[in-house]
Amino acid sequence: MTTRTQDGSAGDVAHGAIGSAHASFRRPDARIARFVAEALGDARKVLNVGAGAGSYESAARAVTAVEPSESMRARRPTGLSRAIDAVAEDLPFADGAFDAAMTLFSVHQWSDVRTGLREMRRVTVGPVVILTCDPALVRDFWLYRYAPEVLDIEARRYPPVEELAAALGGTWTVQTVPIPLDCTDGFDEAYYGRPEMLLDPAARQACSAWSFADDHVRERFDRTLRRDLESGAWDEEFGHLRGRPTYEGSLVIVRATP
Repeated sequence: MTTRTQDGSAGDVAHGAIGSAHASFRRPDARIARFVAEALGDARKVLNVGAGAGSYESAARAVTAVEPSESMRARRPTGLSRAIDAVAEDLPFADGAFDAAMTLFSVHQWSDVRTGLREMRRVTVGPVVILTCDPALVRDFWLYRYAPEVLDIEARRYPPVEELAAALGGTWTVQTVPIPLDCTDGFDEAYYGRPEMLLDPAARQACSAWSFADDHVRERFDRTLRRDLESGAWDEEFGHLRGRPTYEGSLVIVRATP
């Protein structure tokens, strides 16, 4: 049985407690949305699991959203359909009810990833699309120099892409998604060339891994990054990223078809 918080969240994060900064810093980026739309193809009826506030739902035509967190459902814009209160591990739909399904920046928070993905496959006749991070690549980001604990947490939370593919079965591909320099969706790697942004506690709050880090980690990160920015040490080693138009890091799309 999936355990749910008072807010309804069903994974490792209580969105009601950390979600206040989400709307300001986690805005869907149109360039990432194009990759999601391409992966969905011409599917007309699309299921979005762990839909949150509806980011990237414009990439599909007709979306049925599932979101267990009451606070995240309340943040959905009025133009989007109301999200159904349900969990990935127990989807209230008939077999083959959807042309395609997607889960975006969500699967690492589920309590039972295999069961959730098998449920998605059960209700979907076409592609299942997962926007996630490859844990094998998470620690390659410069942030590991300043807050290794945060990226260690991320690497443990994100399931290996092979595990995702095995749960879905069929034929699968993994595609790296380039992150734009001015990316509007503020996950950690979105600031690859804008390190000053991560000095804002609200920007960090919008990335769920920081909620697992203690005050010591956050204070050390703030102190050491500020020091290296002021001295020029960060720019000496990583300054080339400030002008790089895109960054290929751990962000990937896993796409599986029956």
